[in-house]
Amino acid sequence: MHDLSHGHPIPPADAIVDISSDPARLDIGFIHHALSTQTYWAKDIPRVTLMRAIAHSLCFGAYATQVEGGAARQVGFARVITDRATFAYLADVFVDPSMRGFGIGKRLCENVLAHPALQGLRRFLLATTDAAGLYARYGFEPLDPVNKMMQIHRPDIYTGRQDAP
Repeated sequence: MHDLSHGHPIPPADAIVDISSDPARLDIGFIHHALSTQTYWAKDIPRVTLMRAIAHSLCFGAYATQVEGGAARQVGFARVITDRATFAYLADVFVDPSMRGFGIGKRLCENVLAHPALQGLRRFLLATTDAAGLYARYGFEPLDPVNKMMQIHRPDIYTGRQDAP
């Protein structure tokens, strides 16, 4: 059983986190540190790039509400790039390593999919290498083996080590 304070068991995610899409609550320092140092998809992302991405996206924060000795702190994040009418792309989903295993990722996903601005979309995409099982629970499916999706991928764009196309 997970334990964050004095041997007391931690209740389920709905009792320990608050999910919010209020951009004023986002802890940019926490988000930037996690994405730029702890993820494979946004490693080395410059803070200014992240701030621009957040400003043009619908973002969700997960905030621990039962934190010993203080106010709620951000422990998770999800970002949705969307036109709020036909299309959305779920990106940058993570939960602080110290808070994994409590269902916080599930709560984030549920709140994203229930958000009023994301209802009635024709297509909702995401990319994952390690959480397909989580997203399948919510109706996400792999693209057909033969699909029309194409990409320009610049994996070293944040490091400056890549030549322009």
